Amino acid sequence: MEAVTLTVAAIASTLIFFGSPVHGLVVFIAASCLYPRYLAVSLGTIDFTASRIVIMVLFIKLFLMTDLPRRFKFIWLDKLLIVYFAAQFLASITTARSLMAFLENWLGSAVDMVLPYFAVRMIIVDRQKYLTTLKWIFVIAAPLALAGFYQCMTGVNPVGFFRNYYAWSARDYFPRSRFGLMRADVVFEHSIMYGLFFSMFGPACAGVMKHVKKHKILYWIGLGLMCLGLFSCLSSGPALAALLSIGFLVFFRFRRYWKAAIITIVIMCVLLEVISNRHFYDVIDRFTLSSATAYYRSRLIDVALYEGGMSGHWITGYGYDVDPGWGPKIDRRSYTDMVNYYLSILSRYGLMGLIPFFAICIEAIRRLIHAYKISICKADEWIIWCLGAVLFGMAAAMGTVSLHDNTKTIFYVIIAFCGVMPMIVRYPQRRLVIPKDVDRPAID
Repeated sequence: MEAVTLTVAAIASTLIFFGSPVHGLVVFIAASCLYPRYLAVSLGTIDFTASRIVIMVLFIKLFLMTDLPRRFKFIWLDKLLIVYFAAQFLASITTARSLMAFLENWLGSAVDMVLPYFAVRMIIVDRQKYLTTLKWIFVIAAPLALAGFYQCMTGVNPVGFFRNYYAWSARDYFPRSRFGLMRADVVFEHSIMYGLFFSMFGPACAGVMKHVKKHKILYWIGLGLMCLGLFSCLSSGPALAALLSIGFLVFFRFRRYWKAAIITIVIMCVLLEVISNRHFYDVIDRFTLSSATAYYRSRLIDVALYEGGMSGHWITGYGYDVDPGWGPKIDRRSYTDMVNYYLSILSRYGLMGLIPFFAICIEAIRRLIHAYKISICKADEWIIWCLGAVLFGMAAAMGTVSLHDNTKTIFYVIIAFCGVMPMIVRYPQRRLVIPKDVDRPAID
């Protein structure tokens, strides 16, 4: 399948060179989400997926054929992302069993997360380009949702044959079912990752609704298909993220009461801690499709934080490739199923990694709040609110699932959307090419 992967990458790269930067970004998102990440071209021990090839080609296009890199101006969110990856490197110097293997993994993560983030930061310079990106995401999501629903109903994955050509090692594939239906995954490695695609991009794409007047029914159909895809995964984590995001969107009408809402949530959590013999996060078993998996998730937090799981490893973690050994303490399984993204970062890189990650999330929220304050119309407020809904839903979901492969890329694309939001509401439309005798506004 290496020839097929190279062909897909070549077609995508051609489209990037002959299209505008924003359409190049769309091509990259399509390559990341419509073509399996587990198919790659291997050069020695280095693996190039189609999306990695495409993002590098996109940067070549940006630096050679546009003035966007010269207009780019660093903001705090950019710096914190760099600090986060630098902290991973520093923490792993003392914990990695093989430094070379870690460097390969670390550089791959940088290509999958850092480069897409900065591509969005450079390319999305006004509202028009942001809306164009979201509209194309509707198109990308439609075939994924239909294929997933077909797999869910029939048990047949239309593109399941790709799994016979897994790039790294032979891996047995066991289709997962629930309630007599198949849990769809399509081109994603797991049904949870498939569902997170819709729970992250769905609320963000809802921001289009107050900015379109023609063919609005098509966008409603697109949102309906995203709900269909979310249902097809039959996974609790994506469902939790979507439910919280929808609740956040509904609260837009009552947003003037946001302070009261935050105080109410805090009081409820405190009361659960005080009057109950369980922690407040244990209530997740009321919102999951399987109470057994909910028990494991809550016990994982207990073991890691309260029962000595991180003892001796708080600063730099256990290492990126080391099992912390928490599984046997929970349900006697021989390995740790790290179904918590926060704990995944903590166990790998310790507080050196987790604190910068929290700083990134807080700064993304701060950028949204700043954008909301300077926005001058309700349609822009809605765009910002929809991105806030994604962060609100994912903040809870990442406590029940870990991000892998495609979903990491999507998450940092969302973070980048937050970073550019003040500029989007400040400049509805900006020219790409500016005459040399005119000062170039910085992309901040």
